[in-house]
Amino acid sequence: MTAHAQEPDELAYNVFAKACPSRCTLENVTGRWGGLTLGALSEGSLRFNELRRRVDGVSEKMLSQTLHALERDGLVHREAQPTNPPRVDYELTPLGREVAGRLLSLIECVEGAMDEVLASRERYDEARGAR
Repeated sequence: MTAHAQEPDELAYNVFAKACPSRCTLENVTGRWGGLTLGALSEGSLRFNELRRRVDGVSEKMLSQTLHALERDGLVHREAQPTNPPRVDYELTPLGREVAGRLLSLIECVEGAMDEVLASRERYDEARGAR
């Protein structure tokens, strides 16, 4: 069934279905490096090494793979400048800005709840005898 043949309230895609293509995009967005990359790019256009410094801890290989996946999904735009040495800038597409905005709300929620999270971890670890 195509998206056009479905009822208005019915989603065309179902991320909970194993074969749904939205699952891969969700993994790219919410994965460790994808989320941080989108968050960093929400601040504006960045060159590769600027982005790598902003996303502390990501390897060059992982950042490259992450950017390729996000570009393929239409969330990131890569622009290579014909200079010597070559200059490549990355920025969010309109869809990428929308997704990053929602992701930043989640990031802010998590950061705002960290005192509660850390207290919960401590209680959990004490109850289970962890060190």
